[in-house]
Amino acid sequence: MSASSQIPVPAHTLAESMLSRRFGRETANYFSSSPINRLSFLRGDHPFLSSALKHPSTQFVVLNNLAPLTRSPAELYYAKYEELRKLIPQDFFDQSEEELIKAYDSRKTYPSLIFLGLDESRKEENAFAHKIYSGAPCFAVDVTPKGSEEQQSAAKDIISEMESKGLSFFQTRIVTTFTPDEAAIYAQARALTDWNNRNTFCGTCGNPTLSVNAGTKRTCPPTDAARVATGQPIERPACTTRTTLSNLCFPRTDPTIIVAVVSADGKRVLLGRSKRFPPNWYSTLAGFIEPAESIEDAVRREVWEEAGVTLSRVVIHSSQPWPYPANLMIGAIAQVADPAHEKINLEHDPELEDAKWFEVEEVEEALRIGTSDLSSGPGPEYKGGLKLPPPTAIANQLIRAAISKDYFHYEEKTSKM
Repeated sequence: MSASSQIPVPAHTLAESMLSRRFGRETANYFSSSPINRLSFLRGDHPFLSSALKHPSTQFVVLNNLAPLTRSPAELYYAKYEELRKLIPQDFFDQSEEELIKAYDSRKTYPSLIFLGLDESRKEENAFAHKIYSGAPCFAVDVTPKGSEEQQSAAKDIISEMESKGLSFFQTRIVTTFTPDEAAIYAQARALTDWNNRNTFCGTCGNPTLSVNAGTKRTCPPTDAARVATGQPIERPACTTRTTLSNLCFPRTDPTIIVAVVSADGKRVLLGRSKRFPPNWYSTLAGFIEPAESIEDAVRREVWEEAGVTLSRVVIHSSQPWPYPANLMIGAIAQVADPAHEKINLEHDPELEDAKWFEVEEVEEALRIGTSDLSSGPGPEYKGGLKLPPPTAIANQLIRAAISKDYFHYEEKTSKM
């Protein structure tokens, strides 16, 4: 797969508008721009979900310990309901959420099943239709053997059956080999499955939670039939989560800044490396946004803490969902206003092993022949020197933007409008 084919190109990034002429075309990053309409307002509509679950066009992203089921490292395998019926009962969505909460019994376990949305690009003759919407419904299902003995047995059977067909669960630290569309679908499936796995107990009272809203929320039920079997009242102890209107836990996303820093003269780029990076591999600086901190302030703080460099203007460039486990990378381009503020100091936060200013020419060369992920080497043209992240990483897109003329030739650019 070529580098250019790994980056999403949704229609809106090609459309001309006053904003695109003023600020340039929008950048879409790997794991973003999903072809699926999430239809979030239908996640509580159980008749809709029940019909979608068993429809012939419905496709399932299958995960085992968060590893996706694939035909090859470059292609997801979309399972059909018939292949998963041992694990997912036909009546999975027959009860309403209110009925499920009222009948809650913590002794009963269910697989993590998540409605991802509707792929409206698939308008085949047998497409699923609901009101004004049509396409192929898409779910994610976790077949990791866990829960009751019956559930574990069903999951193991499905895993064996899938592997007997020559399919495999792609075991890798970070998936960057799917097409842009499949990468976005997988990212959504992985992030929500991981979140459900991490939130099986209430963060306030410690009791088991129940997955609702088609796998995108969790609730702490007020009663539990399992308590009756041990001689306790069916009502659970009071929990402050139930004093709010929603009584729900929502999926968590942790915002992270990542920034390409440009020198005052616009001729150099600041890059850093941690101890775990391969030799000569550098990247943009990054860090988590803290509570009550703006994106721009977080950029300035992180760069000063990690490299001792003081920034002036920060421009938000683009963002990238990063489902490992639940980050949103908010990319920025920033510049130093005064050359006196460019001196590197690694004595504040010892996170980086090294940080350097690289000439634009060296960065351009690395982008051309020296990109790779952390687990593989660059292409055959690479003869040594700087190595950079691949196009599937937002760091690569930020570096490309930082050395282009779009951000540092304002007068020339606007005079052509």
